[in-house]
Amino acid sequence: MSANTNALRLLKLRGIAFEVMDYPVDLEDLSAVAVAEKLGLDPNTVFKTLVAVGDRFGPAMFVIPGPLELDLKKAAAASGNKAMRMLPLRELEPLTGYVRGGCSPVGSRKQLPVYVDETAGLYDRVSVSAGQRGLQMLLSPAALLEAAQAQLADLV
Repeated sequence: MSANTNALRLLKLRGIAFEVMDYPVDLEDLSAVAVAEKLGLDPNTVFKTLVAVGDRFGPAMFVIPGPLELDLKKAAAASGNKAMRMLPLRELEPLTGYVRGGCSPVGSRKQLPVYVDETAGLYDRVSVSAGQRGLQMLLSPAALLEAAQAQLADLV
């Protein structure tokens, strides 16, 4: 794959092992479950990156299994906020440099706190967006935590 996104550049720079997979993009269905199906992966190992805004500490990224939904109360607790709301979609690209369906927890324009659902630890490898639609990176949960400077949390 010749793509060189911020996320992939950062992984290479830090010497973090990863694999890249590409898939055809369907703008009608950008879900992580659809990505898993296209790549032949277990949907629970394909994690989506969501951005929510806390009442005390501002925006943060939450990385959760594709089929599940972010529990905003758990996200607030994990991030030290009292309440969270989802970031409006129009604010995603200016804040992160990424678009919906291609938001990576690694290499964001603005360094945000990143929280990865604790279920990532159940798998040898997980998949997250590599920073553009149609591109996923597979890496160990420990490598993801290192690359994203993230911490595990109960989020779903």
